[in-house]
Amino acid sequence: MKRTMTPTRIALAALGSFAVAYVAIGLVGWGPPASNESPIGEISRWCERVRDGLMREPVNTLGNLGFVAAGLIMFRVLARDRSAAVPAGNRFYGHQPLALLYAAAAVFLGPGSMVMHGTHTFFGAWIDNLSMVAYILIPWLFSLSVLGRWSDVTFFKVYGIVVAAYAFGYWFFGADLGIGLQLFDVSIAIWIISEVLYRWWSPAARLWSGLVGFVVAAVFGITPVEILGNLGDHWWMVLFWVPGAIAKGPATGRRQYTPWFWAGIGSFLVAYTIWLTGTNEHSWCRPDSLLQAHAIWHLLTALATWCFFMFLRTEHEVERRAVSAQLGRR
Repeated sequence: MKRTMTPTRIALAALGSFAVAYVAIGLVGWGPPASNESPIGEISRWCERVRDGLMREPVNTLGNLGFVAAGLIMFRVLARDRSAAVPAGNRFYGHQPLALLYAAAAVFLGPGSMVMHGTHTFFGAWIDNLSMVAYILIPWLFSLSVLGRWSDVTFFKVYGIVVAAYAFGYWFFGADLGIGLQLFDVSIAIWIISEVLYRWWSPAARLWSGLVGFVVAAVFGITPVEILGNLGDHWWMVLFWVPGAIAKGPATGRRQYTPWFWAGIGSFLVAYTIWLTGTNEHSWCRPDSLLQAHAIWHLLTALATWCFFMFLRTEHEVERRAVSAQLGRR
């Protein structure tokens, strides 16, 4: 009997193809570095000394294997799921499209960042940022698709359009898309806002939920005073109200936030704190050390992707009466 290519085998084949292409191109030479990268022998932006050969930053490059491992484990877990054990309404079990997209995006984070740290080219920076955006769009767009009563087809259309637009905008206009928008950063706030609406939707919440974005921005060092004092540079704060505008009704499911959601948040915040120390300007920078803060950032954020995967798998459908009652309070 002919064996079909399972999603896990497809992921492994894609990774194998990437490895072959990476080595083949690297042996020929990476070409000119991006304008913001340091020359060979100097210290890179992410503290590690730049080396010649296949990997400009070996430790930071190999630290991305954490994403590959996390994503492959997700594929393995999904392959072992049995339909009888799937909670009603949960789309993160088995070989369902959303579950596979999430696992694929987690895997993609690895090669995406590897190319950036390994080659120091503009293409590397582009695909690194593209992989981050391709991942972070999934959880908040999924929540909004439920709150906005989208079909799966609509979700994938919107997801594809946003990813394609970002890829085009970054390539031709730069990291801020030419409009001062760091989509990955803003998506962190939109994710939390959408999660608040998913849990506590109400007509009033649709109005005040955007304020949650200011709290998230403050955690990452951008205060409300700074935002409101310079609306020209921080115009993107209007996007904090996009989830409320889309969320026309309460969620049809519930998620269990302990332990996985909070473990993911905690892992990411610890990783971010370490990330701040992993630059060439920080006093803790040790460019020739095998222990690099940026590599640890990669490993901890890979752990966060796993935690959020497990969190999304806790979802279960609520009774229609409960949703109707919440709508009745409008």
